[in-house]
Amino acid sequence: MAKPEPHYHHNNAPTHRSFKVSQFLAKNNMTMIPHPPYSLDLAPCDFFLFPKLKLQMKGRRFDTIEEIQEESQQVLDTIPKRVFQGCFQAWQKRWDRCIRAKGEYFEGDGGI
Repeated sequence: MAKPEPHYHHNNAPTHRSFKVSQFLAKNNMTMIPHPPYSLDLAPCDFFLFPKLKLQMKGRRFDTIEEIQEESQQVLDTIPKRVFQGCFQAWQKRWDRCIRAKGEYFEGDGGI
């Protein structure tokens, strides 16, 4: 079985547009999936990951970056694989909705 080609969801963040990132993607033959403008709710980090982290870490104080990193990793480690799989299914549904909207702005998941 052939190894699947990696894809990279480019959400227009300045770090994602950097020369080094572009070089890395080209060198590793990664297909870039561009992010439509004004569609923040298409990025899995925005609709899935960051809300989970914020929910678990809300109201807590951290003294060091290392403490934040450790707690973030612990939160990530508690998310079951099936939940991540569901996230990517939701991501695909959101992309399908964006395609149906012809890239026009929409909010939320539209009942998906």
